[in-house]
Amino acid sequence: MRFFIVVGLLGLGFLLYAVIPNLYYRNKSPHIVKRFDSSNSIFLTFDDGPDIRYTLELLDLLKDYNIKATFFMVAEKMEDNYNIVNRMISEGHGLGIHSYSHKSAWLSFPWQTKKDFEESLKVFKKFNYSVEYFRPPWGTFNLFTHYYCKKYGLKTILWTLNAKDWSKKTTPDYIVNKILDNIKFGDIIVLHDSNGAENAPRNTIKALETIIPSLIERGFNFKTINNGIRSGVNE
Repeated sequence: MRFFIVVGLLGLGFLLYAVIPNLYYRNKSPHIVKRFDSSNSIFLTFDDGPDIRYTLELLDLLKDYNIKATFFMVAEKMEDNYNIVNRMISEGHGLGIHSYSHKSAWLSFPWQTKKDFEESLKVFKKFNYSVEYFRPPWGTFNLFTHYYCKKYGLKTILWTLNAKDWSKKTTPDYIVNKILDNIKFGDIIVLHDSNGAENAPRNTIKALETIIPSLIERGFNFKTINNGIRSGVNE
């Protein structure tokens, strides 16, 4: 009987600490940005980098089309890739926090959540970059995620369109069709320039070689998250 009581209490604690906050902030909170009110723009974002194997090639592609994107970066990776981060800044891309080590909020105690924000902010300070945006790994929240995000003056950015480019089952054609068939003005697209299945970001880059010129031809303008915030948040 005691075992079942302990299990029940642990389950209740997890429900209150992780599941309910996650459902609320992902689906109901007015403080979380998932799209923008725009008549001609979309917002391309990349998570999990920087990564020497893929991010430079991605930056080259964006530069070829004079496109600006927003990179939500794992802070500990930034420390090993100063040249890549400085190039992002110099070429006008937006930067955001994607945690210090890509640990899920569901696996972080309150003090660990606080430390993750503090350590991430220290890294951005080394680049003299005043970071304003945060995206939680896997889009997960615990009871304290939004509290610390607000405390440190950060706006949480999620997404409207996810091509699951991190999966080993996802092909470049799937990414192309997922985005081109579903894109709408104001959408925030989430893709990845690191992590996931082996060489998954290579599929993303290959898909973007088709996606970018197609969207430009259809009249879409690519903007950074900062552009969207400054022009007004929709939801």
